[in-house]
Amino acid sequence: MLEDATLVQSAASAQAQSPSEVDIAIVGAGPTGLFAAYYAGFRGLSTAVIDALPEPGGQVTAMYPEKIIYDVAGFPAIRGRELVANLVAQAGQYNPTYLLGIRAEKLSYASDGRPVLTLSDGTVLTCGAIIITGGLGSFTARPLPAAETFTGTGVVFFVKQPQDLAGHDVVIVGGGDSAFDWALTLQPIAKSVTLVHRRDKFRAHAATVARVQELPVQIVVNAEVTRLIGEECVTGCEITVRGEEPRIVPANTVVAALGFTADLGPLADWGLRLERRHIVVDSTTATNLPRVFAAGDISEYPGKVRLIATGFGEAATAVNNAAVAINPSAHLFPGHSSDAG
Repeated sequence: MLEDATLVQSAASAQAQSPSEVDIAIVGAGPTGLFAAYYAGFRGLSTAVIDALPEPGGQVTAMYPEKIIYDVAGFPAIRGRELVANLVAQAGQYNPTYLLGIRAEKLSYASDGRPVLTLSDGTVLTCGAIIITGGLGSFTARPLPAAETFTGTGVVFFVKQPQDLAGHDVVIVGGGDSAFDWALTLQPIAKSVTLVHRRDKFRAHAATVARVQELPVQIVVNAEVTRLIGEECVTGCEITVRGEEPRIVPANTVVAALGFTADLGPLADWGLRLERRHIVVDSTTATNLPRVFAAGDISEYPGKVRLIATGFGEAATAVNNAAVAINPSAHLFPGHSSDAG
């Protein structure tokens, strides 16, 4: 796990000075974007990978790094953070430039027809093509109301390193997959785990809920965290069950697993054809804008299935078609990677 974290942190910290030109700008550093970076490198194309989040991995890193993923080809089971680390390593052989903690703000076109991106840090990046792999777009964590007036530390929206919470009293707020995944992950190492949900029904997968219910995790339903105790850091939570008097439980860390709100952000102003907040593409993954492609969860076409596995295939399709858009004499199909060996 430490090796996986090191690979991802290396990608996050080894951000080169922003280039002024690149063959393909990849907007979104989730699994689809990372595989697109690999595949573009395989085709001999330079890439810049842009993401508003501070680390690669997109939703996987932000929402469920410890979740076991079962539907990635070649891996009977793999943790989210391990999949991201593998993708970062795979792309790393072609040295993509990571521009993390930065948003792609504006799209214009140069006189020769190439797209020009203006980034949130003021960088102007001229691209041969753009591939948008932004998943659900930019997303922000839903706030925990009790934390809005709390100025201390100890409230987090996701856990980068579970071992950091070893021996902690942990309170998890939420009833979805992320909340129950964190309960499964943290229960073996935490001093105590309390899960608080405002209803008595959960959005999490039933099998995951059943596994947590078998563990020494205190599940409090029809309840809310109404106050955080502590000054410089959290020391406890006031939990109020509907119709009952508030009670206080110990807490060193509060995980607000309340989900994220998705927003296309500046992409919505680019003139892209949209359908229910997704970018409409054709069979080549091309959008309605010249030299702009989209792949992964953010794209939309008849029969679309939103899986990591399909995102990988769409990434390869997007890169191959982008390569031809950049150089019309290039072959659409570059051959198999095994042929190079």
